[in-house]
Amino acid sequence: MIVRVLEQARNADIGEVAVACDDKDIFEAVQDHGGRAVMTRVDHASGSDRIFEAAGLLDPDGDHDVVLNVQGDVPLIAPEAIRAAFAPLAIGEVSIGTIMTEITNPAFRDDPNFVKAVTTPNGSGHHRALYFTRATAPSGDGPLYQHIGIYAYRREALARFVAMPPSPLETREKLEQLRALEAGMRIDASIIDSAPMDVNTPEDLERARAAYQTT
Repeated sequence: MIVRVLEQARNADIGEVAVACDDKDIFEAVQDHGGRAVMTRVDHASGSDRIFEAAGLLDPDGDHDVVLNVQGDVPLIAPEAIRAAFAPLAIGEVSIGTIMTEITNPAFRDDPNFVKAVTTPNGSGHHRALYFTRATAPSGDGPLYQHIGIYAYRREALARFVAMPPSPLETREKLEQLRALEAGMRIDASIIDSAPMDVNTPEDLERARAAYQTT
């Protein structure tokens, strides 16, 4: 699964790709398939903390000014979805780029596991994030958007983010991106056609394998 995500990240063709991990089996699997891996500490509280350490190990001189975090549990992520998370950084004021998709299944509208992005168009083809919530928001007529946790950080924004303690709303909603918004950092999101399937259970893995075999 990790190797599949690695392949899709390479196919996005936006820069060097490395797998940050704290597991020897993952490290060796990546290397066995010709990928680049870096071992990080086992005590990180979030993926953002892990990629910050990895960026320092892989690029200590700061030659790369953007770090894009793709989780390893989305083997069906499309390269264009990865590129979409990077796209909002074309606006200089944006600190973090991410992606979202319209919720079309009514059963997901009120499901707290489907994080809602409350946004407004930014005039440049993307949306500026105003809030993220597990509640059903905003109210009234109009689309609801599911946030997908792929982040493209400017290097200085990532350093600032991991240096801050968890914020009140982050703790309340259990959504780390709220730490950035509460600190005044700007997050913009691109809209993609559909959410990539993530793998959290053995049943999810079997569905992902079946879907992969049909592509």
